[in-house]
Amino acid sequence: MRRFLLLIGILSLLTSPCFAAKMPEDVQTYIKNVTPQADIRFDGVIIFPDSTVYLPLYPSLFSDIKKLEIKETFPAGKTLAQKPDIVIFNNDFVLLKVLTDGNGHKTVLHQTNPPLQVRTGLLPQDMLVPSGLIIPENIKGIIGNLKVDTKREDIIRVNNEDSYENFLSKSEPDINQGVVSQLKNKAVYISTNYSKNIQVLEPARTAPSYSLAQQSVPIDMKAVNNGKFLLVTTYERPFIDIISVADSRFIKQINLPSNPEQILIDYPNNKAYVSSPSASTIYVVDLKIMALVQKIKVNGYCEHILLSDNKLFYVDKLQNEVWAIELDNDYRLRDIGKFPNVSALAFKDNKLFIASRTKSRIAVIDYDTFGLLDEFSTVNKPIAMIIYGDALYILGAQNNEIKIINVNSLKDAGTIKLSTDGFSFGFHPMSDSENLYIITDIKTNKYSIVDLSNGKLIKTYSVNVPIKDVVITDRVQLLD
Repeated sequence: MRRFLLLIGILSLLTSPCFAAKMPEDVQTYIKNVTPQADIRFDGVIIFPDSTVYLPLYPSLFSDIKKLEIKETFPAGKTLAQKPDIVIFNNDFVLLKVLTDGNGHKTVLHQTNPPLQVRTGLLPQDMLVPSGLIIPENIKGIIGNLKVDTKREDIIRVNNEDSYENFLSKSEPDINQGVVSQLKNKAVYISTNYSKNIQVLEPARTAPSYSLAQQSVPIDMKAVNNGKFLLVTTYERPFIDIISVADSRFIKQINLPSNPEQILIDYPNNKAYVSSPSASTIYVVDLKIMALVQKIKVNGYCEHILLSDNKLFYVDKLQNEVWAIELDNDYRLRDIGKFPNVSALAFKDNKLFIASRTKSRIAVIDYDTFGLLDEFSTVNKPIAMIIYGDALYILGAQNNEIKIINVNSLKDAGTIKLSTDGFSFGFHPMSDSENLYIITDIKTNKYSIVDLSNGKLIKTYSVNVPIKDVVITDRVQLLD
């Protein structure tokens, strides 16, 4: 019955309409064959390595073709590699090159008599429009309902002098604490439990430069697409907000049937798994098109979701029960068992590590039999765990330390002392880095950078805002 309900939930979503335009696979392949380094963004915008930008025009009806080819270009006779102003494929899909006019405004080629494919095409209705784009009057129909002019309500940047809120004393100095190499050319985003706004800091500074206004207090936030966008969930709102960090714009909202909380990014497969405990559901978002593509109904109040080895683990908070969803086995739902006050999960080589926050113990479960392989005491109040290589890193909130355990022998492999004298709260990946993680301290307003490949603390930074979550990404330009 559980598997049946899972499949019904998935099928009901997959058969619902999708409002995000998806570029045809043959067009994507053609572009990648010409320029492998081209970035085809989730909204269909194509950005070449030399910063040439193309906007896609979708035909009302694709022509039936055997092989995709370029039908026409302006200027005529050009290849895509030569970057013509307009490219019309034989399936009637069109690429419009973004040009700059004599006044520095972004625009596209103005033609007295545009081709039919241009006049009748349509821009993606969820496209992030280049700032100040001007569309010629005789092809204004390509806009549809897309907002081209940058509206004031889309700009969510709050200036520095206004970003200091009630919880932050203006008398606190903005101190430069020295930028380690790992923070060069990075941007730091901090959410708190005391404000709707996301604070934006320069690396190693203590005070925010500005903030990004939100509709409600953030629950979780993750960076995607090489740091270009933030996905944000907020309290009491059934949406995932998407923020373009380069120009501080709110660009899209993914509507969900229920309120989302934790965001888990599957970088290799360009997916996000988003938990909704109140609805006993885990939503799947396709990051290529930034759209909801699937929902997985589960048992219980799901939290602490973990993706590993094609398995999605979670904890039912109300029953203290651990579950697994086998993604490559018809979404089979398996009940692993009840454990006291589970605070974190980790998985490797068919072994599931389960941390009990109140017992300060780790249970090791054989995934095949669900039998107990081992159990051992660990750091006081284990709050988070992560596996890197053959090492299990266990974060102790009370003593602000990380215990390292060999996952094969289960023997002690050392300790990393954080010395923040507060209450450590979790591991946060730095951009797409595999080995660098950020550990926040919610009591002393500090974050530490830890190198898991060497098992050492790099540096700890203080900030002038209370910390709930930290995201550190590469600094990006608007059309990177």
